[in-house]
Amino acid sequence: MASVPARERSLVRELASQVALLAHSDEYEARRRRWRDVNGLRRPDRAPVWCRPAGVWPELIPPSSLECTDPWLRGIEYALRQHLYKHWVGDDHIVDPWWDVPVVWRCDSEHVWGLPIGELAESTELGGFRYTTPIRTEADFDKVTVPTFAYDHAATQEQFSRASELLDGIMPARLSGAPPITPSLGTILDKLRGMSDFMLDLALNPRLIHRLMAKILEGTLRAMRVAEDSGQLTPNHHGPMFCSDPLNGSPGPGQVRLHHLWAAANSQEFEEVSAEMFDEFLLNYQIPILQQFGAVQYGCCENLTRKIDRVTRIPNLRVFVASAWTDLDLVLEACSGRYAIMWRQLASDVVFPDDTSAIQRHLDEGMAKLKGQSYQVVLREIETLAGHPNRLREWARIAIAMAEKHA
Repeated sequence: MASVPARERSLVRELASQVALLAHSDEYEARRRRWRDVNGLRRPDRAPVWCRPAGVWPELIPPSSLECTDPWLRGIEYALRQHLYKHWVGDDHIVDPWWDVPVVWRCDSEHVWGLPIGELAESTELGGFRYTTPIRTEADFDKVTVPTFAYDHAATQEQFSRASELLDGIMPARLSGAPPITPSLGTILDKLRGMSDFMLDLALNPRLIHRLMAKILEGTLRAMRVAEDSGQLTPNHHGPMFCSDPLNGSPGPGQVRLHHLWAAANSQEFEEVSAEMFDEFLLNYQIPILQQFGAVQYGCCENLTRKIDRVTRIPNLRVFVASAWTDLDLVLEACSGRYAIMWRQLASDVVFPDDTSAIQRHLDEGMAKLKGQSYQVVLREIETLAGHPNRLREWARIAIAMAEKHA
């Protein structure tokens, strides 16, 4: 660590000490127990309440407020300050008493799918963007290749050793291994083909989408198998939303398989298509992936009202995500007693009002319906606080009060 500025190293270690104290506290253990009960379909003391600031972090922790100049330390400082901010918010945020070091995977091709994707066009300071998608003609579909990944032991150990030395005596570093491709296949389809074009393809050239989805499925399954066979997978039943009892036992190092892990997937890109098209072009490709995991959380910001019965046929479904646009009454009718329900809040309804009375009414009415169920109350995808700097803290206090009322 000789190359790291001593003052900045000391600063990060002090922040890590503060976070470690929280991680070991009785309060955070009570929060973990609350999450484990809900995700285990047991009745907790009350429903867990959690918010994910997402794009609003620059308002909460401006880059100019960070003190570290070393890029690596600056990233760690930022993450630690985020944990401390969430402690101030007072929701059911949890952090474990170790520092995760992600396993490094290397792809055998310059571009994962053989074509350059993710190039941004017309980006904005607030995060707006669109992709420059590489599949423009029918011939381009043939240029998509199936990736192969390999575990990079040297790079992983370098990162692990560096973190271990920095945080020695405060919190242990822990390798965090997950498959290099996630099951939300629609995101890959969007990046390769683009929303407008693939929507037209669904109606006019469905065989092209089937051809592309077959390659995406093959690549995802191959990435999962490489990760599993490498012995580098680690349990992921930690942290907000996914904190639970161990899935299918507690395997030792190098023995973790996919059925010991949570998987999260969604269908945001397919919100506007019919339930039949959702099944044919997305869910039928996701299920071979999802059925290999120990527990599945499905959904995000999309409206799943017309597709509830499709989602509930996912093997090992544990958490049904009911967005602000999904009919909560129909979700309750289908999911009661079978799954935990993640009741998502509409960020704009939370951050823009000057008065919080409508927020309280909404939470009160919703939790009255959810009473007796296994459910989480989650506020995500916040892009601004609209001049209400204390709003997340206010929201957390109101939501917790309502959760206690309807416990």
